[in-house]
Amino acid sequence: MIRRGFFISLEGAEGVGKSTNLEFIRNILEDNGQKVIVTREPGGTPLAEDIRQLLLTNRDEAMDVHTETLLMFAARAQHARTVIEPLVRRGDTVLCDRFTHSTYAYQGGGRGVLIRELEFLAQFAHSNLWPDLTIYLDAPVDQAFARIRDREQDRIEQSGREFFERVRHKYLEMAKKDSRISVVDANQELSAVQDDLRSLLGSFLSEQE
Repeated sequence: MIRRGFFISLEGAEGVGKSTNLEFIRNILEDNGQKVIVTREPGGTPLAEDIRQLLLTNRDEAMDVHTETLLMFAARAQHARTVIEPLVRRGDTVLCDRFTHSTYAYQGGGRGVLIRELEFLAQFAHSNLWPDLTIYLDAPVDQAFARIRDREQDRIEQSGREFFERVRHKYLEMAKKDSRISVVDANQELSAVQDDLRSLLGSFLSEQE
């Protein structure tokens, strides 16, 4: 009988070091014998990547928050049901840059969409598929903004400081309520962040044995 694989998501606002630490996490998991597939949201399939472009591209027409939310879940339904779920079922470990907690934080906390509406859409899009572990990289908004100040920003990155304060507050609120969400202080030297990640993943993997 094939043992079910793991599903791990990495969360955090822009500028907290997700890209750098995603590869670090992958290496730790592979060193521990996991076959790891790295993917991202929105995206992860050709169709979902097309939806990602709709979501992130700056355009003259303003995108309504309901449109934004539904597009997020449309991409997620395709990704979850055609990629993540089959891989986990066959025993692989899926490491995903963002999942539904991002939508709860960005569209719920940031945009003000009701959580009960997001919960309904999550159930519709991916049923009971949720990460076994969600790692949230946390940093003060001013610090995160300073790291992305000089790069070209997409439509969501341009949402402003108050928006990202609400996003951060929602992430921290969810972490207090859900034991599967672990907060890592990203406002440290990279070596300290990665020490924390190594310890966290070691504990997680030990618990699965």
